[in-house]
Amino acid sequence: MRAQLLDGARPAGLFDVVRQLTLLQNDQTAAIAPNADLVLWSRLGSSCQPAELEDALAGQTLLDLQGMIRPSEDLALYRADMADWPGRGELRGWQEYIRDWVEANKACRLDILERLRADGPLPARELPDTCAVPWTSTGWTNSRNVSKLLEYMVQRGEVAAAGRQGRGRLWDLAERIYPDDPVVPADKALRVRNERRLRALGIARAQGPECPVEPLNVGEAGQPAVVEGVRGTWRVDPALLGQPFPGRAALVSPLDRLVYDRKRMTELFEFDYQLEMYKPAAKRRWGYFALPILYGDRLVGKLDATADRNGGVFQVHAVHQDVPFTQTMTSAIDREIKDLARWLRLRLAR
Repeated sequence: MRAQLLDGARPAGLFDVVRQLTLLQNDQTAAIAPNADLVLWSRLGSSCQPAELEDALAGQTLLDLQGMIRPSEDLALYRADMADWPGRGELRGWQEYIRDWVEANKACRLDILERLRADGPLPARELPDTCAVPWTSTGWTNSRNVSKLLEYMVQRGEVAAAGRQGRGRLWDLAERIYPDDPVVPADKALRVRNERRLRALGIARAQGPECPVEPLNVGEAGQPAVVEGVRGTWRVDPALLGQPFPGRAALVSPLDRLVYDRKRMTELFEFDYQLEMYKPAAKRRWGYFALPILYGDRLVGKLDATADRNGGVFQVHAVHQDVPFTQTMTSAIDREIKDLARWLRLRLAR
């Protein structure tokens, strides 16, 4: 909780939060508020100003890298991987497939770069689709050739997100967006990323399943630890140990890094939770975009609420209690709910 800036001491501002957490997932689902804004509010409270995040992205002191908002200075830790795309050493089957698909559509990639060089930044819909080989998928990305090609061009360090137009990204040449900092060698960059990830999480697995964009494990960073009753090898940040913990109540986004790794969440906090926005309404237990509720050092429930901006109402449908709330808990959680409504500039309705 302390590593995630969810203890009693509020951080000073936006950049303190992003540098400690290392990233904000830039998801625009806004049943309550976009994820990055909601994560910042959970730490900063009503002093959080979404316009400040927009200004930081526009001024490129923060960058959107593969859907994750990061400090611009951290980009140097990813440039070696971009140069070695799709990977170092022997490639896996899926890496070879992606490499071959991008190579087969080299002409389209060059067309996109030429268009951006002349007219960027532009939304994806204004970029040419001259792919010779369409992208094949059994999911929603099937035949979304430009969006998939842009995804891999970001990984190659050729294009970058240059802001948003509505809920969609604008794209431009990476050389116009990225700072010209010296590239950190790949091995050192991996070590530093692992150290920063552990500092942000406090405790994490040494090894874990492969995860796109942002790993869940931290390698040899920190010190080894045993979690009683939980299998596996863990690492902890020793700087966080042995300190008093003044807890507080907090409402956190379903995409918050505190709970994003659902397996870790279950093992460490014994918290049963799923994001149910993709489930039919009749099968939801907690709500479309229920917010996990933190109290002290425990996750104690879920808030089912939605922001009705047209009606000017923050509608609380239910507060699900995983443990019986004491009067003190109820008062603290109610204060957070009221603060969230004020921050959203909506009238609270229960």
